[in-house]
Amino acid sequence: MKKFSNLRRVEGKSKVTGTALFIDDLNFPDMLHGITVRSPVARGILKKIHFDPSINWNDFVIVTAKDIPGQNIIHLIKEDWPFLVGERINHKGEAIVLLAHHDQQKLSEASTKISFEIETLPAIFTIDDSINKKEIIWGDDNCFKKYYINKGDIDLAFKDAFHVFEQTYRTLHQEQLYIEPQGAIAAYNELEGITVWGSLQCPYYVHGALTNLFNFSNEKVRIIQSETGGAFGGKEDYPSMIAGHAALLAYKAKKPVKLIYKRAEDLQVTTKRHPSQTTIKTAVDEGGKLLAMDIAFLLDGGAYATLSEVVLSRGTLHAAGPYFCENIRIKSKVMATNSPPNGAFRGFGAPQSIFAMERHLDNVARSIGITPEKIRTINFIKRGQTTATNQVLDEKLDFDSLLSTTLSKLKKDTKKSKHKHIKSGIGIATFMHGAGFTGSGEKYLASVAGIEAMDDGKIKILCASTEMGQGRNTIFAQVVSETLGIDPHHILTPAPDTLEAPNSGPTVASRTSMIVGKLLEHAANGLRNTLLAAGLIPEKYTEAKFIQALKIYKKKYGTLKSFHQYKQPEHIKWDDQTYQGDAYPTFAWACYGAQVSVNTLTYEIKVDNFVATQEVGRVLNRKLAEGQIEGGIAQGIGFAIFEKAIFKDGVMINNSFTNYIMPTALDLPRIHVYFKEWNKDYGPGGAKGIGELPLDGSGPAVINAVADALNICPDTIPYLPEDLMNDMEFLK
Repeated sequence: MKKFSNLRRVEGKSKVTGTALFIDDLNFPDMLHGITVRSPVARGILKKIHFDPSINWNDFVIVTAKDIPGQNIIHLIKEDWPFLVGERINHKGEAIVLLAHHDQQKLSEASTKISFEIETLPAIFTIDDSINKKEIIWGDDNCFKKYYINKGDIDLAFKDAFHVFEQTYRTLHQEQLYIEPQGAIAAYNELEGITVWGSLQCPYYVHGALTNLFNFSNEKVRIIQSETGGAFGGKEDYPSMIAGHAALLAYKAKKPVKLIYKRAEDLQVTTKRHPSQTTIKTAVDEGGKLLAMDIAFLLDGGAYATLSEVVLSRGTLHAAGPYFCENIRIKSKVMATNSPPNGAFRGFGAPQSIFAMERHLDNVARSIGITPEKIRTINFIKRGQTTATNQVLDEKLDFDSLLSTTLSKLKKDTKKSKHKHIKSGIGIATFMHGAGFTGSGEKYLASVAGIEAMDDGKIKILCASTEMGQGRNTIFAQVVSETLGIDPHHILTPAPDTLEAPNSGPTVASRTSMIVGKLLEHAANGLRNTLLAAGLIPEKYTEAKFIQALKIYKKKYGTLKSFHQYKQPEHIKWDDQTYQGDAYPTFAWACYGAQVSVNTLTYEIKVDNFVATQEVGRVLNRKLAEGQIEGGIAQGIGFAIFEKAIFKDGVMINNSFTNYIMPTALDLPRIHVYFKEWNKDYGPGGAKGIGELPLDGSGPAVINAVADALNICPDTIPYLPEDLMNDMEFLK
């Protein structure tokens, strides 16, 4: 089979030349612009909406909750998130009124002339206040979801421990910082229904939300992905909201409506990474072997449940790290607060719990007098051993090799500063990330993907997975071309359109290449077998012969499509009730290392060198894979020492790129990326998922290096210069 592992980005030329059309590049005749008018309070009861009589409101399209023809709820996991406030307000910035007009200046002015009569209610903004039920704002206990994992006898194990160590770790909000803000365009006519073009990553999420919003049949809602300038999870659930708003305005106006957020609005009201609080209590013997782990993992879900349940699940399942321990207890909860809902962000839950575990192991090692490397090598999980959910790991697993590679490359490039006020440190993090949906998730989705032969002999990919910068187009073209033995340039990779693309599941959870790519590999084999059965190609054929056979088949029989649906392998066993069994079909494994220099005069932290070693099965496209790792590490460094979202009354107040500080190219080190390709039993050609992996370990590696440099114990990220200054003053 011919390999195309150096295939360049399929959509690269169109993006470089500017011919790629993003959502704000699209325009339609007689199109209106939309705007959202939002709640000024964090919690309350909406009594009345006042429209200033100085404005001629007949010139505007106005939509409130009373205008919704169907259900005023976004259908996700729990049905609690309204498109528009009907009566209850649960966070500042919640949408109450939608306006549309041809003139954006008049629209902006009019939006300031709407006021609200609101009965203000007490709000809560912290995990602790939510758990302590300072106010009940959701259900009867403010808890969206809880999980419990138990392995062995943890209480007995603690009785015999040589050393018990307990500490709490925290992570704060992180913004996805996609290049292009949230945006959608909607059009409506009675015959076809609603069509939405959007910057999004999960077309069928939006499709499901809008069919319920309008009480339309599936055929009367069509979702088309436009070019998408980044997502990172931030365009998984929220596009249902903005698409619904644009669609409501278009439905009432009977004209197309474009709704694009300004960056400040986007930062204030859209979902972010869940803040977390993790308390870990561990028991170890004299040599540092883990005897018991007791973990309490808490998330701040914001005002509505959204995707918090799956974020909590992922964080819970990764909380014990890649370590073998016979006695583990993990209790986790995600709590409601009166800030905008938090949602998915690359790694979704795992970066929070992995940060806590990796910091904790360094602290334990220090307290008993061994190195961070030693405590890890003693406790690395090995083939045949079981995870916290009693999943038996049955693949090659050599963390010692990952660790030794990382340390050798890291130390080789390490240079110490000659200045006394510059302190250097090295930190490591060893971790794993499950590929695909958790447990029975993939079985429940039953995703479908396919391909279709075109009249000119090209092959078109049919699936709902989206390109958002990660390389979906290139990988899918590569997989199908390799399977069929034809040049990748014969593969068409159109943006998903629910009118013709089957539901191949959301573009999340490091599943695109491994799960959907495998479906396309099967579909390609199915199409080839159809041609073989028709006697149009031999077992071994040239590209020219294959393309000629496609044309003959089309002319003789008509449509030629091949689809494949996911079927869960028989050996995967999972119990959703007990949270026991095979949490994931496979994991990617990694060891990351960072070298930092800390200026004790200015309190600046600089990452000087970074090494990332990971086992991800077959590397389908090395350039794209390296880019994924490097990009994730950049976000992880931001998570660790740069990006602090400041909230007041439940809303982000540093909502611009001038005061929400992200790392630039000048702030990043040289990143050395190394791959191991041990296990090739899963996705196409043996590929695993890698998209979320790099964000899991980069943050703790950096903070462990800071701790090593100064002999301090940071327990919260982001860790900014002012935090370092406070810690150093405390040590004095």
